[in-house]
Amino acid sequence: MKIATWNVNSLKARRDHLLRWLGEFDPDVVLLQELKGVEDIFPLVEVNAAGYQAAVVGQKTYNGVAILSKSPIEVTERRLPGEEEDEQARYVEGIVDGVRLGCIYLPNGNPTPGDKYDYKIRWMRRLFAHARELMKTEQPFVLGGDYNIIPQAQDVYAPENWTRDALYLPESRNAFQCIVNLGLTDAFRALNPEGGRYSWWDYRAGSWDKDQGCRIDHLLLNPQAADRLTASGIDKTPRSWDKPSDHTPVWCELDLA
Repeated sequence: MKIATWNVNSLKARRDHLLRWLGEFDPDVVLLQELKGVEDIFPLVEVNAAGYQAAVVGQKTYNGVAILSKSPIEVTERRLPGEEEDEQARYVEGIVDGVRLGCIYLPNGNPTPGDKYDYKIRWMRRLFAHARELMKTEQPFVLGGDYNIIPQAQDVYAPENWTRDALYLPESRNAFQCIVNLGLTDAFRALNPEGGRYSWWDYRAGSWDKDQGCRIDHLLLNPQAADRLTASGIDKTPRSWDKPSDHTPVWCELDLA
C-alpha cells in the first residue's frame, strides 16, 4: 500500500495539480489537507474518474481534510475527539484494507504567545490521547498530514531563524515527541536519517530555488504498521509545477501481503 500525505493549499487552485499527480504517482491512499472549501465543491466526479473514493470533511475558506483511496473507506471519525465545540475541519479517519488512517491538519499556532498557540497545544494533547487509545487496538494505523511541527534542527534550513516560531518552539516539539514516544515511527526519518530534506518551502525569497525549507509533513506509524514499512520519501515533483502548493507530498509504502 502506497500512502501519501499532501497539503494542497486550496484544492480549487490545485485541482488540476492533484489529478495530474494522482495519474503520475499512482498512490493507493492520499491524505489531503487545507482543501479550503466545503464538501459540495470537492471535485468528486473527477477524483472518482481517476480511480479514487473520497471521505471529505470540508470548511468554507479554511482548513479541510480528505482521504482518497482506490479501495473502499470505512469512515470512523470526522473530527478529532476531545473538544466537542471545536468545529474546525482538521481531522478525518477511516479504515482502508485493514489499515486505519488518520488525516491531520494540525494548527499552525502563530503568533505566539496567544490563543492560536494555546489551541495548537490543546489539539496536540487531544491527538496524543486519541493515538494512545488507538495503540490499544493493535490494528495497523498511520497518522499522517501537515503537523506544522519541525521535529529537529536537521529538519529545517537555518533553525536559528525559527526559535520563536510555533512550529519549532520547545513546547511544540515536546508535544510532538510525546506522541511519537507512545511507540510511533516517523516513516520518513526511519528510512532517511540524513537531514536537509524538506516538504515545505516559503513562496518568498526564492526559498524553493535555494532549497531553504522545512519538514513539517509526517507519517507516524504504530508498530503493526512500522513492521510493514518498506519505503518512504518526499516527492518534490509537484512543487516545481506552475503555481504550486507550498507543500509537496510525503509518502511511504507498507507491505500488507
